[in-house]
Amino acid sequence: MAKKSVVTESQEIQLAIELINLGARLQLLESETSLSRERLLKLYKELRGVSPPKGMLPFSTDWFITWQPNIHSSLFMGIYKYLTDHAHVTGIQAIIKAYRLYLEQVETGPDGEPVLSLTRAWTLVRFFESKMLSTACCSECSGHFVVHHLDLNANYTCGLCHMPSRAGKTKRAKSESLMVA
Repeated sequence: MAKKSVVTESQEIQLAIELINLGARLQLLESETSLSRERLLKLYKELRGVSPPKGMLPFSTDWFITWQPNIHSSLFMGIYKYLTDHAHVTGIQAIIKAYRLYLEQVETGPDGEPVLSLTRAWTLVRFFESKMLSTACCSECSGHFVVHHLDLNANYTCGLCHMPSRAGKTKRAKSESLMVA
């Protein structure tokens, strides 16, 4: 039987602070720490100056399959898998380390936020653990990309090798290009 490490309250608070600073939602904090909801709310307000966002966490796998989120999710999962396989990091620490490395590799969007939030990255790992999502190897570039676990992916082509015709044509980008012209 494996020994369970004892985590002190100050370690729990440090973990909560780190997660809040990375943008974690309250439900993630409640799941990954043993701190009370009231304590987490106070901590969140103290660090962010506002109450945490309300509402449900993402619960659909479909977001991770769409073009741009798929590229970011696949990058994150590649980093996460490498860390868990080779650096022997597990659990929430693996998610935190992988997310920090992901942030170093991507530019933020026009709103100043990365495409993949920490909460979505955490949810993504949970979808992999529950075998709802997995990765498939692109038949053209050999990269590994997030796919629905039960889909047929024998000749899978990723969104980078076969870019959708409307890729990158958001309403904001379209309006900005009209202003320049």
